[in-house]
Amino acid sequence: MQNIAHLNAVRAFEASARHLSFSLAAKELNVTPAAIGQQVRLLEKWLGVSLFIRASSGVSRLTLTAQAKQALPEITRGLEHISQGLALLQKPIINNAITVSVSPAFAAKWLLTHIDDFQLKYPDYDLRLNTNSRSVDYFAEDIDIGVRYGKGNWPGLSQTLLMDEDIFPVCSPDLVEQGLTLPSDLANYPLLHDHSMPVSSGFPTWSSWLNEQGIDNVETNKGLKINNSASVIQAAVAGQGVALGRSVLVKDDLACGRLVKPFLALNSSTELAYYIVWRPEHDGLEKVQAFKAWLLDTAAVIQGYR
Repeated sequence: MQNIAHLNAVRAFEASARHLSFSLAAKELNVTPAAIGQQVRLLEKWLGVSLFIRASSGVSRLTLTAQAKQALPEITRGLEHISQGLALLQKPIINNAITVSVSPAFAAKWLLTHIDDFQLKYPDYDLRLNTNSRSVDYFAEDIDIGVRYGKGNWPGLSQTLLMDEDIFPVCSPDLVEQGLTLPSDLANYPLLHDHSMPVSSGFPTWSSWLNEQGIDNVETNKGLKINNSASVIQAAVAGQGVALGRSVLVKDDLACGRLVKPFLALNSSTELAYYIVWRPEHDGLEKVQAFKAWLLDTAAVIQGYR
């Protein structure tokens, strides 16, 4: 193993690269911006390469060079491993906390309705939920395991399929009683739009769903637009319009009668699905394996596979 020289300089570079700012890096490391700049220059001299492109003006005065951008993820992981190793030396105790990352909608409509079962089966584990609508950095934010919705391509993370999903219109029973019985009737009712994910992700929209069904008399540009899937479902429960229901998230509302499917035969599949994701170096952690196994077992039971 090569000797690691100038460790303080490496830390200064890594913080500056994450923030693209000497000032913010200095604040994080509790030193002056001048000290950060000096450490970065020291590292550049030792390596014989430039790490930043420095501009004298503009919004972004620091830009990573191509070599620095390629090396940054490995350096970040390396510093994290050092911190984890020092923590083990400092506190030789068993850490039973599990930090789990899920979206707010998945937490509200699926995970929190079943999580009591995990806590009953594994009372020694301390669950910490990170519910964020953005895709969090598992390494920087010390996430153990989580559930992500997408196509299953998250570089740097291990992943396994949890659940597929179907898409179909849902609404309150009152709207069906008012006359919503045929797909063409959607032209007479407000549509609820889920904007929690970008169109580029392949996330289903009213426009794509109606095109797939061959329905062309419905105006899809109007209606309430919401950037949280759970809030879209709640708006549908409240009778504010018709939503594209995601089978995993609306299952309980359908079972309780808060929502209904006005067109029973019109289901549409999607290439997006729910995946369990975790940091590869946590493969051997008993707590991560326990939570992953519980997620898979619970999903299988709910979907009727067991």
